[in-house]
Order: sequence, then structure tokens, then C-alpha cells
Amino acid sequence: MFLKKVDGPRAVVLPDGTIMTRADLPPTNTRRWVASRKAAIVKGVAYGLIPLTEALKTYGLSEEEFNSWRNAIQAHGETALKATAVQKYRQL
Repeated sequence: MFLKKVDGPRAVVLPDGTIMTRADLPPTNTRRWVASRKAAIVKGVAYGLIPLTEALKTYGLSEEEFNSWRNAIQAHGETALKATAVQKYRQL
């Protein structure tokens, strides 16, 4: 078995005790961004699984888009990332 060389840890322990690995991150060719995939990227960056610069480059995200996801989670939880909840949680 061969493991791909990656910078940083292969797995991190989240505050609730669950283990998040790089396999839990969405595929690099993701086109449909559902709330759970957005949350996985934010968690991965927040807990040091993947550096922010690598996440932005890998998933083709802008820093503004990533920050909006992170701010929505911090303010309202993961449900704020759902497309149907955008109007409800949008800042004016």
C-alpha cells in the first residue's frame, strides 16, 4: 500500500471527538456545492487538515467565498450554508 505524500496531518480530531481525514474532504472536481461539502472544507481548514491556500487552489474558490461560508457557520451553524436558507441568514 502506498500513501500519497501530503503536507500536514492526514487526520485531525474534531472537538466532538470524531476523526476527520483527507478522505472526508469533497472530491477536487466538485461542481455542486451542497452545505455538507462546504462545511467539510471549512472544518478542514479550521482544524488544520488542509491549509487555506491549498483549499482555495484545489477547489477553485475565492477567499471571499470561503470567508462567507466560514462566517455563515460561525453566525448561524451549518444550516446557513443551504441554498434554501440564504435569504433567511443573509446579512443586509
